[in-house]
Amino acid sequence: MHPTRKRRLWLVLGLVAASAVAAGLVTLALRENITYLYTPSQVYAGEAADQAVFRLGGMVAKDSLRREDGTLKVSFGVTDGDAVMTAHYEGILPDLFRENQAVIATGRRQGDEFIATQVLAKHDEQYMPREVAEAMGKAHEKHKVDDKAKPDDQGAY
Repeated sequence: MHPTRKRRLWLVLGLVAASAVAAGLVTLALRENITYLYTPSQVYAGEAADQAVFRLGGMVAKDSLRREDGTLKVSFGVTDGDAVMTAHYEGILPDLFRENQAVIATGRRQGDEFIATQVLAKHDEQYMPREVAEAMGKAHEKHKVDDKAKPDDQGAY
């Protein structure tokens, strides 16, 4: 093989190897930063790891909001229609946060409770995350709830 071709071959092989290493490192970095969305039923079924950070999605359960006097600590139930998980949060809640509204909380599971580090409330009357809409739809079918509002292709009601 000609020395120039040999040099080019080594250069191409080196670039391919460097690209593979870079792609592997990017994949590992993204994998560690992914937070999955689970409903309370999925959490109780063991789909979410106890120590992993994940998002808990559903509706704020009716009559579940409790505030500690003199602090920013609140607790509330998150329901998907089948199960209710108590979430605890310390901080200022979004303006749109209220009972019977969609919510997504980011945090960790601690026993049968959820310790939230961030709480997001829905921003529009029609929007609901697809996963939450599907879980709510399955729960309504299971419990034979006659609900006029059905999710569309986008997961919105």
